[in-house]
Amino acid sequence: MVKDVAALIGRIGVGIVFVAHGWQKWTEWGLAGTSAAFEKMGVPLPSVSAAFAATVELAGGLALIVGLALPIAGVLLTVNMLGAFLLVHASGPLIGQGGSELVVVLAAAALALGFNGGAYSLDRVLFKNNKVLNPAAA
Repeated sequence: MVKDVAALIGRIGVGIVFVAHGWQKWTEWGLAGTSAAFEKMGVPLPSVSAAFAATVELAGGLALIVGLALPIAGVLLTVNMLGAFLLVHASGPLIGQGGSELVVVLAAAALALGFNGGAYSLDRVLFKNNKVLNPAAA
C-alpha cells in the first residue's frame, strides 16, 4: 500500500510538471510561438514538433495524474524528453540555464511511473486483465 501511495504521489507531481509545460505551449505561447522558439533552437519540423510536444506533455501529464494508459503515456513522454535532450539540451550544461537535468529526470520518471504506476490508477480499474495497460494484471 505504501508503494502504491508513493507511486500515486510521484505520478501527480510529475504529471503536474508535464501539464504545466504542455498548457504553456498551448495557451501562453500558442503553437505559433512554440514553433518559432523550436525553429530558433534548430528543432526539425518545428510546427509538427511543437504540436507533438504540447499535446504529449498536456495529455500525457493528465494521463499520469489519473493513471490512464500509463505505459503508453510514459513512453510518449520519455520520447518527447529524449527529443528535447538530443535536439536542445545535450550540448549545454547539465545544470543551470539551458541545463539538461530537468529533461533527464522527467524522462526517467515518466518511464518508471508509466510501468510502475501503482494500484491507484484508472488502468487498474478499466483494464484489470490487460497486461499491456496494466502490467500488474494476473
